[in-house]
Amino acid sequence: MKALSEAHRVVVKIGSSSLTRPDGGLDLNRIDAVARVVARWRRGGRQAVVVSSGAVAAGLDPLGFASKPSDLASVQAAAAMGQGLLVARWTAAFHTHHVDAAQILLTTEDVMARDHYTNASAALGRLLSLGVVPIVNENDAVTTRELRFGDNDRVAAIIAQMVQADALVLLTDVDGLYTAPPSRPGARFIERVDSTDDLMSVLVTGAGS
Repeated sequence: MKALSEAHRVVVKIGSSSLTRPDGGLDLNRIDAVARVVARWRRGGRQAVVVSSGAVAAGLDPLGFASKPSDLASVQAAAAMGQGLLVARWTAAFHTHHVDAAQILLTTEDVMARDHYTNASAALGRLLSLGVVPIVNENDAVTTRELRFGDNDRVAAIIAQMVQADALVLLTDVDGLYTAPPSRPGARFIERVDSTDDLMSVLVTGAGS
């Protein structure tokens, strides 16, 4: 991939921990800040896709949950409630800068089935060619624990491949790439990734919505 300064097409992923306040609500200032940067890229003729977590977090308070529930049905209800609120906030943030945004929700089937993958890729490409910023998230309202991406870092990597991005930016509260969650004993920091072989030792865990 090209250096960010040289990239024409960029995928930006922002995780739940970077999008939520200490009280669990959405950090609207963070959304506005990312939208401002991406809008500036658009004015410069560059294209961008935003992979955004935060749907579950956005849906907790409206449904009366004090914290993230443990049962799947409640988590999916929060995701369903929160996804609309999340994309509405992104749309409003981009609209301030006269940029249109569109929602794309994916499941594992959309990348495992060739026709689904091709259709999703074509839709993303067309949106970009029209000057629209796609806002992508996993469709947690319908996925199961057995059939899910597991983390929006993985979704972002797949999207980057789908749209043949020049650069992939991961906005996170972790200071780099590790072989496992940094809190785990023995987790090693990976200073540089030169090939996909370097990623084989990385343990992917967690959920990104």
